[in-house]
Amino acid sequence: MRGFLFLQPKISALDIAQLYQIYLQHPSVQTDTRKLQQGDIFFALKGPNFNGNTLASQALDQEASYAIIDEEEYKIGDNCILVPNVLNALQQLAKYHRQQFRIPFIAITGSNGKTTTKELVTTVLSQKFTTYATEGNLNNHIGVPLTLLKIKSDAQVAVIEMGANHQKEVESYCEIALPTHGIITNCGKAHIEGFGGEDGVRKGKGELYRFLKDNNGTVFRNVDLSYLEEMAKGISDQILYGSANAKYIGRTLADEMFLKVAILSKNAEATIHTNLVGNYNFPNVMVAVAVGLHFGISIDEIKNGIESYQPDNSRSQLLKIGNNTIILDAYNANPTSMRAAISNFAASPSGNKILWIGGMKEMGNDEKIEHEELVKFIEQFEWKDVVLVGKEFESFRKNFRWFETSNEAALAVKSNKPESTCILIKGSRGNRMENLLEALKS
Repeated sequence: MRGFLFLQPKISALDIAQLYQIYLQHPSVQTDTRKLQQGDIFFALKGPNFNGNTLASQALDQEASYAIIDEEEYKIGDNCILVPNVLNALQQLAKYHRQQFRIPFIAITGSNGKTTTKELVTTVLSQKFTTYATEGNLNNHIGVPLTLLKIKSDAQVAVIEMGANHQKEVESYCEIALPTHGIITNCGKAHIEGFGGEDGVRKGKGELYRFLKDNNGTVFRNVDLSYLEEMAKGISDQILYGSANAKYIGRTLADEMFLKVAILSKNAEATIHTNLVGNYNFPNVMVAVAVGLHFGISIDEIKNGIESYQPDNSRSQLLKIGNNTIILDAYNANPTSMRAAISNFAASPSGNKILWIGGMKEMGNDEKIEHEELVKFIEQFEWKDVVLVGKEFESFRKNFRWFETSNEAALAVKSNKPESTCILIKGSRGNRMENLLEALKS
């Protein structure tokens, strides 16, 4: 379980102000000695299987400017700063830095599509503004403060992604990032084990709305998800987007594979040809459009920004390997995203369709029923072949091919490679479905 903010004894306001003066002289923070650069401030974080305090001396030898530690026995000289808790110091320093800005801070959370939405919103805002955003998926109790501390004085807007797998986590990130605007992409069946069911997911993700409500913030809300309306009650400033009955309206257009979106809002008509696979990315595109138009970016600039975005890191990627077409969407998976990806793939005009599906993690007590239901869903469509990977599917494999690990599945792929097919690769990160892709390449 990931950590909360401010659970440990706080450093005094005076001490944080002093630490901030050091940060201003050395505005680069690192928590990993393998990535340490000369002049960085090293924060000696601890975890279940490591203790960064033991690396303080090494960090200074690598020419870190300072090492922040919380175990006195590792203090060596004035460049080792002893604090009650290193993680807490990192988080408080990040909040102090955040408080120096008077610019929009846009927070993004949700069950699916957070990173894609963050990338699209950032790409659009960057057409006009100096924009800082979460790098990769650094969206947890360490990543959020590290993101904030990378924001420089020239920033005009910031985009902060907030991941969460249990209650009070998003709330804790809001207390440090202090967002002025917020986006909940959706609330689906993700991290059910930590949240305690779908109602728990909505409660947890809704912590962003509650912060914005209490602090007179603004939300960008997808009107196509009716439950978001109930969750957003009491928030006076809501910017609505979706397929109808909203300020910013669009619809999907038929395309061979990539998502194409028609923007139908008055004085902002355009057709956007994205490099994203799957109509389930429609709301991600629409919120980027809504954010851009809200902040005064022209529809032509928005179109250019979105059309220039190339997905990577196993998210909605379209690849060509030999005479096969691969849709790689294997960074993460949950019942909601699985069904969306599979149904979209089934509806595509491509022939000879193959599924390579990995098991879903963090399902808790719902693991068996969710995997059984997913297999039943897959059976509704016709496929040339289906490969199921992971122990989660063992009892429900039916007539499909099943392998306990992706390494075993990769060997089978390597010995009998498909030809002239279209393949969807989808699964939770823990099942390493990219191994099948590598086998196809070899």
